[in-house]
Amino acid sequence: MSHDFHRTILREYDVRGVVGSTLFPADARALGRSYAALATSEGAKRIAVGRDGRTHSPEMEEALIEGLTAGGLDVVRIGMGPSPMLYFAVSTLGVDGGVQVTGSHNPSDYNGFKMLLNGRSVFGPEIQDLGRRAREADWSEGEGAVSEHDIVDDYVDALVKGFDGKAYRIGWDAGNGAGGPVLEKLVKRLPGEHHLLYTEVDGTFPHHHPDPTVEANLADLKQLVADKGLDFGVAFDGDADRIGAVDGQGRVIWGDQLLIILAAPVLKDLPGATIIADVKASQTLFDRIAEMGGTPLMWNTGHSLIKSKMKATGAPLAGEMSGHIFFKHEWYGFDDALYAAVRLIRAVSQSGKSLTELKSEMPVSVATPELRFQVDETRKFAVVGEVADRLAAEGATVDKTDGVRVNTADGWWLLRASNTQDVLVARAESKDQAGLDRLMASINRQLEASGIAAVEASH
Repeated sequence: MSHDFHRTILREYDVRGVVGSTLFPADARALGRSYAALATSEGAKRIAVGRDGRTHSPEMEEALIEGLTAGGLDVVRIGMGPSPMLYFAVSTLGVDGGVQVTGSHNPSDYNGFKMLLNGRSVFGPEIQDLGRRAREADWSEGEGAVSEHDIVDDYVDALVKGFDGKAYRIGWDAGNGAGGPVLEKLVKRLPGEHHLLYTEVDGTFPHHHPDPTVEANLADLKQLVADKGLDFGVAFDGDADRIGAVDGQGRVIWGDQLLIILAAPVLKDLPGATIIADVKASQTLFDRIAEMGGTPLMWNTGHSLIKSKMKATGAPLAGEMSGHIFFKHEWYGFDDALYAAVRLIRAVSQSGKSLTELKSEMPVSVATPELRFQVDETRKFAVVGEVADRLAAEGATVDKTDGVRVNTADGWWLLRASNTQDVLVARAESKDQAGLDRLMASINRQLEASGIAAVEASH
């Protein structure tokens, strides 16, 4: 029986859709069959499967495993937990790959699948090819076995291994996501005083949306830090592969600022090492890495793309503005917000300063959040090309790693096509508001020249 996926769910980095609308258990089963066919064609035999805390994740996991085993793969079930726990299982259990059932940081009606195979993320054209296999029923046949492996304690042991940080008073917000139970075990193993919010897994996310990169979602954590006079606070997204943080004054430490702090001990250990950040990161980050003796590398946004580039360059650390932090230094190279939190405590300890002091030392800049402009799917990459051509004709300094990033005397601005939505994403950063206004005027001028209304679309 061949199977057609809804065209919107086969995305750049994963498969994701709205349950009961674009995503059904039949899709999970067909994805299992297609993944099994790809995996067995590469000689893979056993894979690990985990799931997040969404209400429909058990049902999706069951259908997925039916498909995987019918395609001839043996499955090791690790149960509910954060995505990085599945990545850890894949790195340590001697399996050939893994699938995490997760809606990530999307609203509660979403679900999806993040896939690993033979040491890589399955993304881009490979995901489209899984769709082709399903359409053509180009599947393998077999009868795989299912076993269970409780890996939580091994994972927590690994998270705290070699911990040399000081004792701090820290607030934590798990956002009712899948990382909550692991966090409860983790803080018992860390020195200091720990105050936890929303560690109970609840797929309806009753308190706030589990996306720590949106400042509004950090309100409860800021309140906790203020009420108890804590040193700082840490938050996770729905599947705990993205981290957010606030200092003792409740100021957000953005993804690129976290990377500056996390890079310092790594570069002390590995002078000259390459540190990778995505094109949305502040110029301050790239400058600071160079000042600390590292080799900064700007790369495409997208966790699968960053992981591939880390492999190619041997980088010990990489990060994205979205809070994905990848440690190869003393870790496995995957994005893990629980591990990043442990490393943050260690990095602050090594600095000899408080996180609040480290934040205060960061150069003051004014930046826009990510601005999104609705654009027809067929036009989104073309518009970026038109902008690049006009800028080249003007003789501007342009980095075309992922979209266009333009440096001017005022700072920099970025325009890129989203890989996952029909929007253009813009961002700008300057030393002061007047400079930022000039940068935004440049972006608006370019959008208007390509016939895009310069009005920010809703998030």
